Amino acid sequence: MLHTYQFLFLVLFILPAIFFLLTLQNTLKAISSENRKMPSANVWLLFIPVFNFYWQFIVVDKIAQSISLECEKLQIPVKEARPTYNLGLCWNICYILFLVPVIKLFVAVILTIFWILYWVKVNQYRKLIIENKNTFLLDAERNIFYGDNVV
Repeated sequence: MLHTYQFLFLVLFILPAIFFLLTLQNTLKAISSENRKMPSANVWLLFIPVFNFYWQFIVVDKIAQSISLECEKLQIPVKEARPTYNLGLCWNICYILFLVPVIKLFVAVILTIFWILYWVKVNQYRKLIIENKNTFLLDAERNIFYGDNVV
C-alpha cells in the first residue's frame, strides 16, 4: 500500500510529468513526418535521470523546429521564428538552476511557472496544427479538382 508521501510524490510529480510528455509526444505526432525533427517516442527519454539534463534541451529545440516547419507548410502565421523555443529554454535553464541549493526554493516556483507555460504553449500549437491540417487538405483537394483559380 502506498504511504502518504509516496502518493503525494505520484500525484504532484509523476502524473503531471506523464501528461506533459504525452502532450509533447502528441504534438510531434500531429506534425507531418517530413517536418518532424525527432521521433515522437523520444520524448520519453526525459524520464532517464541525469541524461534528461541534456535531452530536455534537444527536445525543446526539435519541437520548436518541427512546429516552425509545420506552420510554414500549413501557412499558419507565427510571430516567432522558433515557436515555443524561448519558453522551453527558460524552463530548461530553471531546471538546471534548481540544482543550486541556495536558490532551490525560489527557482522551484519559477521552474513550475515556465514548465506550465511551455506545456500550454506547445498544446496550443498542437491544436492549431490539427485545425489547420484539415483546412490545408481541403485547399489541396480543391486545387486538384478545380484548379488554382478557385477562391
